[in-house]
Amino acid sequence: MLSEGDKVPALKTKLSDGSELDLAAPGQPLLLYFYPKDDTSGCTREAQDFTELAGDFAKAGVKVVGLSRDPMKKHDKFIAKYDLKVPLASDEDGAISNAFGTWVEKSMYGRKYMGIERATFLVDRDGVTKRAWRKLRIPGHAEEVLAAARELP
Repeated sequence: MLSEGDKVPALKTKLSDGSELDLAAPGQPLLLYFYPKDDTSGCTREAQDFTELAGDFAKAGVKVVGLSRDPMKKHDKFIAKYDLKVPLASDEDGAISNAFGTWVEKSMYGRKYMGIERATFLVDRDGVTKRAWRKLRIPGHAEEVLAAARELP
């Protein structure tokens, strides 16, 4: 499980905007938010909240990226449907969610299953985790993360 102060694992991923991201050396502060599934109510609200503040994150010099295990084709539909302004990454093989400790056992209606835990990581330009939010609530979360991002050097 990745914690504050930890170096991000040396993993690369393609983003929905066509660029490639090196998580261990992002070159600028990075906000990586993990979410369970495209086009569900909570995940949609979270993506819309980060989209609404995308300009503010850009002014703060922070790149925002959402990540789930959905395939890129599903991400493309999700982005188009809600006019999302933040790139998404697909973690179909689970390497990134496993490395960050967000692939966890969940429980719903007494049934246990594995899934992505909603979590957000604020990483500095050198790939060091500065803040980690786990078991978060969506309302107000994007604003809280933006305030922390503005405090980065």
